[in-house]
Amino acid sequence: MELTDLTIAAARTGLAKRSFSALELADAHIAAAAKARDLNAFITETPERAREMAGRSDARLARGEAGLLEGIPLAIKDLFCTEGVRTTAGSHILEGFVPPYESTVTANLWRAGAVMLGKTNLDEFAMGSSNMTSHFGPVKSPWTRRGDNRPLVPGGSSGGSAAAVAARLALGATGTDTGGSIRQPAAFTGIVGLKPTYGRCSRWGIVAFASSLDQAGAFARTVEDTALMLQSMAGHDPKDSTSFAAPVPDYAAALGRGVKGLKIGIPKEYRLDTMPEDIERLWRQGIDWLTAAGAEAVEISLPHTKYALPAYYIVAPAEASSNLARYDGVRFGLRVEGETLDDMYERTRAAGFGAEVRRRVMIGTYVLSAGYYDAYYLKAQRVRALIARDFTEAFQRVDAILTPTTPSAAFAHGEKTADPVQMYLNDIFTVTVNLAGLPAVSVPAGLSGDGLPLGLHVIGRTFDEETVLGAAKVLEDAAGFVARPY
Repeated sequence: MELTDLTIAAARTGLAKRSFSALELADAHIAAAAKARDLNAFITETPERAREMAGRSDARLARGEAGLLEGIPLAIKDLFCTEGVRTTAGSHILEGFVPPYESTVTANLWRAGAVMLGKTNLDEFAMGSSNMTSHFGPVKSPWTRRGDNRPLVPGGSSGGSAAAVAARLALGATGTDTGGSIRQPAAFTGIVGLKPTYGRCSRWGIVAFASSLDQAGAFARTVEDTALMLQSMAGHDPKDSTSFAAPVPDYAAALGRGVKGLKIGIPKEYRLDTMPEDIERLWRQGIDWLTAAGAEAVEISLPHTKYALPAYYIVAPAEASSNLARYDGVRFGLRVEGETLDDMYERTRAAGFGAEVRRRVMIGTYVLSAGYYDAYYLKAQRVRALIARDFTEAFQRVDAILTPTTPSAAFAHGEKTADPVQMYLNDIFTVTVNLAGLPAVSVPAGLSGDGLPLGLHVIGRTFDEETVLGAAKVLEDAAGFVARPY
């Protein structure tokens, strides 16, 4: 087996047995990334840093001081600030920014012994569902449709991370999820994507999109690997006031608990008239897999689901317009000189932001303006509270919820991207989870009729990632998904 085909768990075992070194493991992934640059998965590759970190891991392994992810090569979404390595958020406005500090999540990963391969491409400021809005060009999925060579999107916004893991360029990767930006690309590329509860991982040092929705999470090729990554990433951070102050559970230990005796909610509102038969069939199959493992399927209602997308696309742009006000050409990033201070602001932001970011900033500024704040933003926040209440009431009856991850398989470059509303509909099954702050995971569970991956989506109670991961492991074992891109 090639070193790039290993799972994180298998790599940990191999490193512990001295079957190969951390440096050999890093070099294998550095070489794989160099051969797959046509995917455009990375904005910045860091091979020298990776080799240096791998060398230190080998020394710790020799001393018997291995961390949980010792020597494991990871890709980092270019939204996480990394000390001394440029962090762009996929935007021209931050193209030359080199942070003098490390995000809490990546600092936790380095403390666990992980090795950084580089910074992955993303939709600009994480705004998108296709990874087509990056200033550094679109990411290409490693998958292709059967009989069709058109390049496919890897999903977004964390498409570079998803493509890197699916293409065997990294054993795992970080992502962020504001409305589905981990789970949707995971489903599109045939890997596991875990979005923890809001507050489980610190947001400190992550470039902000929508602060009440953003949450760091993990990509890997197995449920066990995402559990190991979350265990290393999570933890209370006094620098983040929304960080959860509680010990981090042993997520890997929870994988064997199964679903026997659990009640799994099946929300009737997720049965769309326009849902492809492939996805409807896979959802029914997922229900059968869980019931065969001892769970009971229970129909539930989440009545405010139909309002989730409109509420999300008011709340998220409103928070984005506030967060992105700091990019003004004064303190850091791009600066385009103008005749006056206001002119400099306008020229810098016009040159620095792409079309999708400008669109969302304008929407957000509009809904926060004096004449429309109550009519739009305040109403959207009330709807958000009702969506959260729907879940609270549902979880009085069930232990977890099963839905599809996406309303379709991956689409081709340019196939939907011209219509913003069509793009926003990609998040229809995922945004409710962010609005309610819940944990969820997408598991690859089957293929569409044209040979593309499809995911199943498990949603859990707040801070109950163990049940989510346990159910995901049952689905993973039952599905036996072994399909590979190319």
